[in-house]
Amino acid sequence: MDLLLWRHAEAVDGYPDAERALTEKGERDARRMAKWLGDRLPDDALILVSPALRTQQTAGALHRKFTTVTAIGTDADAAEILKAAHWPRAVRTTLIVGHQPTLGHVASLLLTGAEGDLSVKKGAVWWIAARPRGASQRTVLRAVVTPDLLRKDGNV
Repeated sequence: MDLLLWRHAEAVDGYPDAERALTEKGERDARRMAKWLGDRLPDDALILVSPALRTQQTAGALHRKFTTVTAIGTDADAAEILKAAHWPRAVRTTLIVGHQPTLGHVASLLLTGAEGDLSVKKGAVWWIAARPRGASQRTVLRAVVTPDLLRKDGNV
């Protein structure tokens, strides 16, 4: 299973938190990352998005169908994210568009076995894979890409 964790791009400050929109920079970064993802995601990838406006706008840059999942919202925890993604048993590549610090907790849990405070930069994607190894599995970090590493056309 491939699991991609995409933190929403830069958003304006304000309240209520769930209604914060992307800034102009956030919109540009979301488009860049969406281009990079669009060239790599399988057509049948499952895209699960927090209901917060900034995550909806970030995912919208992909121009693909996605599902809004309340359980991966701003108050989610790592276990809820992994449950929504059906980690590690899902048969489809799954993209989660969510929030920090939860995405950092998920990445830490999958990569180290403990829920720590890894920092996922705004607009960044962490690509993690579960690969069978005999009766068990191994977890592999396939990529970490931030918007500032991408050119305007979405290429590295």
